[in-house]
Amino acid sequence: MKDEGEQRTAPRVDVGPVTEDDVEGVVQLAAEVWWRHYPGIISAAQIEYMLRQRYDPAVLRAELRCKDLWWDKLVVGDLMVAFAAYFPVDDGRAIKLDKLYVHPGHQRTGYGGILIARVCECALTRGCSRITLAVNKNNASAIAAYLKHGFRVADSVVTDIGGGFVMDDYIMDRCIYRD
Repeated sequence: MKDEGEQRTAPRVDVGPVTEDDVEGVVQLAAEVWWRHYPGIISAAQIEYMLRQRYDPAVLRAELRCKDLWWDKLVVGDLMVAFAAYFPVDDGRAIKLDKLYVHPGHQRTGYGGILIARVCECALTRGCSRITLAVNKNNASAIAAYLKHGFRVADSVVTDIGGGFVMDDYIMDRCIYRD
């Protein structure tokens, strides 16, 4: 039983760059998020294809060595619960938020917003005025989250990604500026 004066302490939340030591954790987290979230949005075959294409450990390690591609992780206590990847586009005038995933057990906690804020800060530091992203048109929960964080639907695209698969996405963007 807790004393009346005893308070629960919130777990420590840290955001920092993904390192080589984190690669397997990112691969595992991506697989868990994708297999829980994407069935019903895209086929199991497309999930498998995209996980292999985007989250192969060799691909991640190569991306970590890229000068203008950033991977961040969000750790709660000692557990990685979210990650984001982003890079400059439009001749350096914008940043593309390429990946943003939060473990289903930690969604709606503000962790996605923390990572979006970090991407915005990176963009502002580099003189960018806009963040852009692509999101599946049937991914209603992600679309709602991005709208909540100030993004708007700017376009609609269908992109062939090989393997007989396409991505049917909205392009969303958000203007950013220093307060």
